[in-house]
Amino acid sequence: MSSVGIPVTVIHSSPHLKKRVEVDDIMRNVVYALIPVCLFAFIEYGISSLALIFTCVTVCVLTEHLFCRLAGKDTTINDYSIVITGLLLALTLPPGFPLWMAAVGSIVSVTLGKLIFGGLGFNVFNPALVGRAFLQAAFPVAITTWTPSFAIGRFSEFIPTTLTPPFLSPPDIKQWMDAVAADGFSGATPLALQKFGQITTDIGPLFTGQTAGSAGETSSFLIIMCGAYLIFRRMMDWRIPVGMLGSAALVSLIFHLYDSVEYANPMFMLFSGGLMLGAVFMASDMVASPVTSLGIWIYAAFMGSLTILIRNWGGLPDGVMYAILLGNALSPIISHLTQSKIYGERSRKIIS
Repeated sequence: MSSVGIPVTVIHSSPHLKKRVEVDDIMRNVVYALIPVCLFAFIEYGISSLALIFTCVTVCVLTEHLFCRLAGKDTTINDYSIVITGLLLALTLPPGFPLWMAAVGSIVSVTLGKLIFGGLGFNVFNPALVGRAFLQAAFPVAITTWTPSFAIGRFSEFIPTTLTPPFLSPPDIKQWMDAVAADGFSGATPLALQKFGQITTDIGPLFTGQTAGSAGETSSFLIIMCGAYLIFRRMMDWRIPVGMLGSAALVSLIFHLYDSVEYANPMFMLFSGGLMLGAVFMASDMVASPVTSLGIWIYAAFMGSLTILIRNWGGLPDGVMYAILLGNALSPIISHLTQSKIYGERSRKIIS
């Protein structure tokens, strides 16, 4: 009440912003979430995977720092985004991938995937997948050469292909694989076995990470837990991984009901290959994903469905990389088509 008895209404600004979150805070937490995946890659594949991760991260950081210096700008390596690029690229590669090839892919990831568009916040595509797509085209044999998980002596010796000299063909490692594999190893991933031989791997090993594959894609359980950490911290849009995995499950179920012999069941599709890693850590790229709520669901459903279509009908066992890159390309169009109408826009058109 005022001195004259008239009620006084005090208006304050709404406390919507409780805590200011900087870009480097988000990026640093993504790095934290990827650390367990990297540790499991080391446990599963030994010092070769550790060298691969170190090489990709180091070359990515040095490349970005050098380009910033050449451009006369302050270095941007302190925002941790380039560390994420290096980690994700390494985790999508075979653990025995030659280090010099990984270094080339890292340079491509930074230059063509990020810096050419203007740096952080302007990249159209996920930089790590740009580098991997280049490596897929440039070194198709090396990037599809798989090694057994939990090999004997993995902590004391490198996988022979790891230290291949530049511009020389990697050695034939069939003899080495026969000697170090705890069980019989065919040299194929679960997806390749299913696609080309209709041999389906049990869900248990796929879920816990007891199978061959890229350095960081084998343990679906660990990837889910790390993604849950980011969702809990509100540093990831949960709709993207949920929408992508949900649409992949639905489309694979339709195929499986049509022909259960040729097409694998949804659980196998979800936990095999790079789908889980891609859905959680790459499709959820804030810059390359749509900004509208409806657009996010369309974007996620498109990538999940396309992944299964490529797996079932394409020439490659896995299609996650191409599905996400195509989703990135369509993201601006999806955002444009799903924008809400501006309040009063129609009225202004009628008046004019």
